[in-house]
Amino acid sequence: MQTTTVDLGPQTDEAARVVAGVRDDQLGDPTPCEGMPVAGLLDHLVGLTLAFRLAAEKAAFDGGPSADAAHLAPDWRTRLPAQLEALAAAWRAPQANRGEAEVAGVRMPAAAMAVVAWNEVLVHGWDLAVATGQPYRPDPAAVEACLAMIGDRSDTTGEPEGLFGPVVPVPDDAPPFDRLLGRTGRDPRRPA
Repeated sequence: MQTTTVDLGPQTDEAARVVAGVRDDQLGDPTPCEGMPVAGLLDHLVGLTLAFRLAAEKAAFDGGPSADAAHLAPDWRTRLPAQLEALAAAWRAPQANRGEAEVAGVRMPAAAMAVVAWNEVLVHGWDLAVATGQPYRPDPAAVEACLAMIGDRSDTTGEPEGLFGPVVPVPDDAPPFDRLLGRTGRDPRRPA
């Protein structure tokens, strides 16, 4: 059982930096998430940052995060950085990691849900950076925790459909973040 409080702050700060670098003319560009343009990914980030913050606060959230470019909030440039900051703050609270937490109908131990939130920010931050041609600095603590959570995915039986793409083979001696990307169905060699 996880006994330490997860600090999403370094990764949410990095994601906010990437969000700030998105240009309006890139909103329709493709991302590593098949069929999802940059605006759809931003919409997904807006929704997931709210959903996972509410999970940390043990508050109800109707539905789940969407990924629809047509529903991207007009104020996403200010809303998303504020929500990223609030997400990190919510999971720093000791009570956030106690009991259970729920997002989009999935209930699990709160400490595990914190790592799921970390993974969402970490991996989708990379998706956004790659799609918009920006550098990306993954938090090493986030990478290690997310690698442990995801496992090697050598057997995907029972895994919810659409959770991750098919595993992209990455050498065992590749950097940890490259291995994580491969396990989540992303090609780490895709230029950023």
